[in-house]
Amino acid sequence: MERGEIQSRVRKVIAGVLKIAEEEVAADANFVFDLGADSMQSLEFVAAFEEEFEIEMDEAAALEIQTVDGAVEFIAGALATQR
Repeated sequence: MERGEIQSRVRKVIAGVLKIAEEEVAADANFVFDLGADSMQSLEFVAAFEEEFEIEMDEAAALEIQTVDGAVEFIAGALATQR
């Protein structure tokens, strides 16, 4: 899967969890400081990413991710190793 497609799907998931427009989800946005996510929403991100991409994520490692780009990189890595 190409990085652009991963990024688009990540932005869609984040927008859905936070109930905001996808346009508000910038690639360099910080989940907490820029997008206002709380700890419950961080857990929702992990579950939603697992469902969207049909992958298993290390929850502790996933919760360390702080930016949209970080999530894209993490998911790209997970997809590469789970093929």
